Amino acid sequence: MKKILVIALLLASSVYCKAQQELAFPFQGGALIMNRFFKDSIAISPEMIAKKASGVAVFKFTADINGNLQKIVIYYADDYVLTMPVIEALKKSTKKWIIPDKEKFHDFIIPFSISYNSPSTNQADVQKAAYEFYKKRKPILANDQIPLNSATLLPTVVVKYDLK
Repeated sequence: MKKILVIALLLASSVYCKAQQELAFPFQGGALIMNRFFKDSIAISPEMIAKKASGVAVFKFTADINGNLQKIVIYYADDYVLTMPVIEALKKSTKKWIIPDKEKFHDFIIPFSISYNSPSTNQADVQKAAYEFYKKRKPILANDQIPLNSATLLPTVVVKYDLK
């Protein structure tokens, strides 16, 4: 009898419990569409291909209530050459961002990982060129901290390109 009473109380109280509200992904169409958009929009420059450039770039940008980008900040990049194609792709993403809770502005942090597909031939030459890029790279570092309490961290966009 006690078991039935406890189960009945648990069921009755569960009616008043609410599940955590799930927020919509802040890019129109979701995470997979966002990844596809950036993979299609990032134009790998001939300079990147020649240098065998690879690395990480982390950006913070602000979007307004209409999804327009207001400002873009580079928080970290392994080299300047990695940033320009990403900035151009971010500019193309205007009107695609969904701002949570009807805020006027919202900050997003998005990391990009850019690398090349390993070729099946001339691997020693490619490794040598990649090492030269690594030795000569000049990382970009932000002096101010990332405001994590008021920014949304997005999943890393992984972009791979073919060496020609």
